[in-house]
Amino acid sequence: MDTQENTKIADSDLTATAPKNQKNRLSSITIIATTTFVVSGLLALGIIPRIQQQSELNAFAKSTSKKVSSVNVVKPKLAANFTELVLPSSIQAGQETTIYARTSGYLQKKLVDIGDRVNKGQLLAVIDAPETDQDVEQARAELAKSEANIAQVQADLAQKLSNLSQTKANFKARQAELIEARTNLELARQTWQRWQLLQKQGAVTTQAADERESAYYASQANVETLIARVNSEQESINTALAAINSQKANINAFVASKNAAQSNLQRIKVLQSFKQIVAPFSGVITARNIDTGALISAGSNSNSGNSWLFKVAQTNNLRIRINVPQAFMQSIQPGQTALVRVRELPKKAFSGKVIRTADALDPSSNTLLTEIEVRNSENVLRPGMYAEVTFKAQRVNPPLLVPANTLVINADGIQVATVTKENKVNYKKVELGRDYGTEVEVISGLSPNARLITNPTDALQEGKSVQVLASKPKTKN
Repeated sequence: MDTQENTKIADSDLTATAPKNQKNRLSSITIIATTTFVVSGLLALGIIPRIQQQSELNAFAKSTSKKVSSVNVVKPKLAANFTELVLPSSIQAGQETTIYARTSGYLQKKLVDIGDRVNKGQLLAVIDAPETDQDVEQARAELAKSEANIAQVQADLAQKLSNLSQTKANFKARQAELIEARTNLELARQTWQRWQLLQKQGAVTTQAADERESAYYASQANVETLIARVNSEQESINTALAAINSQKANINAFVASKNAAQSNLQRIKVLQSFKQIVAPFSGVITARNIDTGALISAGSNSNSGNSWLFKVAQTNNLRIRINVPQAFMQSIQPGQTALVRVRELPKKAFSGKVIRTADALDPSSNTLLTEIEVRNSENVLRPGMYAEVTFKAQRVNPPLLVPANTLVINADGIQVATVTKENKVNYKKVELGRDYGTEVEVISGLSPNARLITNPTDALQEGKSVQVLASKPKTKN
């Protein structure tokens, strides 16, 4: 009974729930349909205009591709034969040097300071160097000693020369005596021989003949004695000559010693003169590095602690060194004039002259080192000032000038858009020179008869056909 009752209750519940489920399904279908309709409408509203816009763009693109662009063209013009070359530079002194001491000591006094104008040879400072003064006195004593030695040996030489003269006189006297003795010997020999003959004939006595023989032998002994004396005198002469030659050698040695002492004295006197610091040339004192009483060391070796005294610069004539680009190398020649301007004097230009060039280019910058001389008699310019040097340079091959608005700069480099005879766009790479703002020099890559498009746009592609607009004639006032 219970089971049946439960079954009936369940059936009655299903019968009651069925209408409700059907209503819910109908509501869901209605909502889905409505949503789909709304979404479809929105999609239609967004896509259709875009499709129309795209079709319009395609149509415009087709019409644009078929349309020929109109362009304005200009022709390049030849630059002038003369051009101004302006280069930056720095003014330098005509001469500039750092003065060091040549002798050691203490600075006794300084007579000039920075900014003072000095003349060549003017005294700048004085160094107290007592050691150098003592060296001078010692060198003088050595020189005096050498001179005294020379005087002594010269006196000895005079005595020896006098003795030599006496010896030569004695030698000549002995020679004369020897000649006379040989004559007497010959006479005694002949007499003895005659008396021997007379004795044999009995005309004279034997004693008389013996006396003549004794006289002969006596004359012979006298000759031999005189020969010995002549030889002795000759040896005396030779000894005197040797002594004289030795004395002359001594004199030469003392003279050499004197010359050395004199040279040493001159050297030390020169060092003594370095106590006075003088200007090597006329100019202005640009720096001072000493004070009175400072210890001064000779030389310019920085490792030994030696310091400089003054710096002097010549400002009457100034120098300017500039680096001229290779393109203008042929236009710069010695003797050429140049104008020098400084920012602080805008209304005044100074005339300079090229005095020399390096005659060789710097391999790192391909520039020509050029030196210019500028007279500064009024002392207006100062070394170290920044200046601009202007040359009027003549060009052997003047470049072409094109308007700046004809250039195209992109990944392919610097180009210009030209119009060919067939009125088509042709891009050409060019090499530029100087930039004048509105105009630019073209060194290579362009012919004088080229037609250049002004203000070219990205739409002008290579080979595209264009229409050249006629240029308006210029009205004369």
